[in-house]
Formats: sequence, C-alpha cells, structure tokens
Amino acid sequence: MSALGLETAANEEGGPARSRPRRPGVALAGFALPVLLAILWEVAVDTGLANGRLMPPPSVVGATLWGLASSGELLTHATATLWRVAAGFGLGAAAGTLLGAITGALPVARGILDPTLQALRAIPSIAWVPLFILWLGIFEASKVALIAVGVFFPVYLGVAAAIQGIDRKIVEVGRVFRLGRLAMARRVLLPAILPAWITALRSGLGLGFMFVVAAEIMGASEGLGYLLVDGQQLGRPDTIIAAIISFAVLGKLADGLLVAVTRPVLAWQDTARDKL
Repeated sequence: MSALGLETAANEEGGPARSRPRRPGVALAGFALPVLLAILWEVAVDTGLANGRLMPPPSVVGATLWGLASSGELLTHATATLWRVAAGFGLGAAAGTLLGAITGALPVARGILDPTLQALRAIPSIAWVPLFILWLGIFEASKVALIAVGVFFPVYLGVAAAIQGIDRKIVEVGRVFRLGRLAMARRVLLPAILPAWITALRSGLGLGFMFVVAAEIMGASEGLGYLLVDGQQLGRPDTIIAAIISFAVLGKLADGLLVAVTRPVLAWQDTARDKL
C-alpha cells in the first residue's frame, strides 16, 4: 500500500500517517555518553590517575578549539572541507544513482558493468591517490574526484539492489490498476526504492567525510585533514583531537541536513517506528 505512494494513507485512528516528533529528552540523551566520558577523563588527568600528554583532557582540547575558532582558522579549514565533500558527494551520488538504476533495471547492462564496478570497489581509497595526482594534479580536481569515488559505490550498490529487490506483488497491483509505464515508475517503482536510495546517500555521505581526509593529505594547504597532518607534524595531539571533533560535528550536521531534506519524500511511509 505504502509503496504505491498513496497520499490518502491513514493510520489506525483514521487520520493521516505521520511520524511522531522526537521528544527533547530522547534527543538530549544521545549526548550523555560522550559528556560523561569527557568528564571522567578530565577528572582522571586532574587527579594524576592518567597522563594527559598524548591524550589531552577536554579542557585543553576545548581551549585549542576556541583558539582556532577565534582566529578564524577553524572556519577556513571547515569551509574548505565542506566544499570538497559537497562537490564530491554531488558527483558521486549522481553517477552512482544513474549507473545503479541502469544495472538494476537492465540485466544486460548488469552483466557488462557490474563485474568491473565490483572489482573497482575493492581497491583501497589510498591506492587512487597517486593516480589522481598524476591525472588531475594536486589541486582541487584530484581531491573532489577521490571523494566522488568514495561516495559512488554505496550509492550504486544501494540503488541497484533496491531496484532488483522490488516486490513483484506491488508491480502486479500497479498492473491491476492499469498504470502506464510512467505512472508505474512514478507511483510504484520510485516510492519502492526511495527508502533504500536515501539510506545509500547517507552511507555515501559518511564515506565522503572519510575520503576527504585522504584527499586533503594530497598536498592541501587548508582543510580539516590538513589540520590533522599539521597537528601530527608539530606533535600537537590537542590539535589532532580538535580536528577529529570538528569532523564528527560537521559529519553529524551534514547527515542531519540530508535526513531533514529527504524526510518529505518519505512522508507516505507508515512504519513500525512511527508507533514506538
């Protein structure tokens, strides 16, 4: 029923199917564990139970973050990283969606393209670095290309698997209602693959942030990955941890933005999560 994308879907009470808003207490509970661990480590260093030289306490890391933010250096590095991830994500997601749709829908294309793509998927990300530098130079093009490769494969796999896994029964329901090809694609096939496609996009975005570290090691002069390398070369673990925290925050915010943007296209879903 939901795969047909019916706009008049109803819940058990007869009203429109809607997901319950997340309670503030539940959302805040997600911060409890990292805050507790930070407090415990701060206490352990202050009392001399642990050495904070290689793993600085949160107060030192916080001071480093504040210094980077006050000088504008953190904003410069974060902006550079976000631009590279956004560009690589756009290219990789578009290519992954297109090829995933082709190989998922066409058995001939799947037989020709999929074996090669699966072999390329097994290549470690760092192995692409010298080749992209040789082809595209050490500037932005090679970095964006490496991130796009990281994003491409989870999106490709997600779309191809979603199309191949469409329930035959819902296609038959569409035929019973005598839907044409365009109507079948819009009202049956597209809603059926949307959840898996959005999950694949989230996976690709996560890998995009992972690949940007390798990309920014390729001769970058700015970016959070460069900040990591700079901290390692200067023997500054507080700078390294500050960069890692910045990556975590930016990645979470980007994932939350993607979820918020795509939530309206899944409003037709009536899942068990909505009843919990």
